[in-house]
Amino acid sequence: MRIPARAIVYVATLAAAALCSVVCSALHASFLGIDQISIFCVFVILAVLAEVYATWIPTYNWEISSSIAIYLATVFILGVNLAVLLVFLSSLLSEMFLRWRSEDESAASGLLAITFNVSQLVVTVTLAGLLLQALQRQSLDVAAISDFGLAIAAFGVYFVANLSFVIGIVTLTESKTFIASLADSIRQFFVQYLVLCVSALLLAALYSISVWHVLLALFPLTLVHVSFRGYVKLQTEARNTFERISQLLDARDHYTAVHSMEVAELAVKIGREMGLGQREIEQIDVAARVHDIGKVAVPDSILLKPGKLSEEEWVKMREHPVISAELIAGIEIYSPVAKAVRHEHERWNGTGYPDGLKGEEIPLLARIIAAADIYNALSTDRPYRKAFNEEETIRLIQEMAEAELDPAVAAALLRVIEAMPAEQVTDMTESPIRTEA
Repeated sequence: MRIPARAIVYVATLAAAALCSVVCSALHASFLGIDQISIFCVFVILAVLAEVYATWIPTYNWEISSSIAIYLATVFILGVNLAVLLVFLSSLLSEMFLRWRSEDESAASGLLAITFNVSQLVVTVTLAGLLLQALQRQSLDVAAISDFGLAIAAFGVYFVANLSFVIGIVTLTESKTFIASLADSIRQFFVQYLVLCVSALLLAALYSISVWHVLLALFPLTLVHVSFRGYVKLQTEARNTFERISQLLDARDHYTAVHSMEVAELAVKIGREMGLGQREIEQIDVAARVHDIGKVAVPDSILLKPGKLSEEEWVKMREHPVISAELIAGIEIYSPVAKAVRHEHERWNGTGYPDGLKGEEIPLLARIIAAADIYNALSTDRPYRKAFNEEETIRLIQEMAEAELDPAVAAALLRVIEAMPAEQVTDMTESPIRTEA
């Protein structure tokens, strides 16, 4: 993938700031005794391990690591200068180790990733440490109530800066909205970051007793890391399982499996065109990929019938969104989108199924998926008819606005279609079935 020039400038600016911070810290840093040297070495090892075994968040396409607690604790215990050196050393070691193991990226993209990841962490810790320095505190011993207030303030700076730098590069490379993505990420990750801040305070408090008491905090810190990693893994595996079931429909109805993937891709584009937040975008993607999973309960004689369905067969076919919603409702990752899956076949004028909802009674996510679903159905071959061409499809979508489709969603869909490269639209209308490698 070609990296935008503005993203390269952004990373270069961060790298320059980080380099200045590292040089300045190296000139002013000093250890006050063997205890500080010992805790520095222990924290470097822990931070490297935490970075190497960071938890990947598929929804946001980045990782979260318990090293946050280590970095904040270093600021509290050793001060900003030693904290900057520790972050630079541990993040660089972990990045080099991870990139050395990876064979999936070019040297240029790997170097850019290392530069960004190390630089943004260094600058983030620098900002948190400078706040304490501005308040005339080189370190915190967590002995007074005021120390907790200062720690929370430093945590706030770290939290916002860290998310801002990461979202900054995402918005520059993926054309997402910065403010909306930042607000959504703060809501999503505040609790996880807060727990890690409390862990940092625990490390600082134990260090005030002795350096070896810090080791007592390793168990709860490891437990937090493993629990969160396991939670995300369970959600990811659940999602993969249901998507795999949806794809297994390919064995019966090749159109349905490919259709769900294409609907998801288009629905996500519509959601972004409407300015929805990243969390809602992810919910659209999750729901759209399994919106037809209930067709596993539809007999082959109906699902694969080459002609039009009888009224009795339509009754059976119309049960599939209810079955889809029931299948996924008990799974945590899908429970927020179960209503969207159930009502994806509702229509703006109330003529849809299964519940005959109309207008804004229909969940917004369902209205978006419905628009993508209808576009895909019109522009692909079906057992009973050939695909409509691009002009006919657009005309039909325009006619459906304010009748079957939410007019705002239909307008967003038309803008997305207009912005599509010509060859992509051609692929959707002429080659509806694609084999995934």
